[in-house]
Amino acid sequence: MNEVFGLLKLSYHNQFNSAFPDVQTLNHAKRLWLESLSGFSPEQMVAGAKRAIRQCEFLPNVHRMLQLCAEGENGLPEARAAYREACNAPSPKANHNWSHPAVYHAGRAADWFFLANNPESSAYPVFAAHYKKICERLMAGETLPAPQQVQLEHQTAKPLSKAENAKKLAELRAQLKI
Repeated sequence: MNEVFGLLKLSYHNQFNSAFPDVQTLNHAKRLWLESLSGFSPEQMVAGAKRAIRQCEFLPNVHRMLQLCAEGENGLPEARAAYREACNAPSPKANHNWSHPAVYHAGRAADWFFLANNPESSAYPVFAAHYKKICERLMAGETLPAPQQVQLEHQTAKPLSKAENAKKLAELRAQLKI
């Protein structure tokens, strides 16, 4: 826990000193955080603190640290990175090599067409809401199936003869009244 608080102190210096102005407050906070984060290993806590430094503009609270530690535990990308991955994935979406199945399922729930045809300011909140719900389900123990890969049937086309081509051309001209 000392390493976590050391990282946070270096990164959020003024905010950290305002939140924990004396040794007694700091020790109470360390005990609370240690108790709250007891389900995580020290390595996961440090990784959560490093994620906080990358993602949070302000000093995280205990609730946010729980989320940050859990994100790393499940291998889930941060919501903004997941959104970018969902928007940039080629079609067919199911064939993309997803960083986590949750990204695919959140994109599908938000609707691929909606994500592709709306600005980030309106599409991201919709995606983030779906992604958050899916992440909560994962943290509750649910497992998500991997996307089913779309396999196109291989059809070998036999070239048409000249007579068949002429017949098809005549049919098209008749349909188009040319």
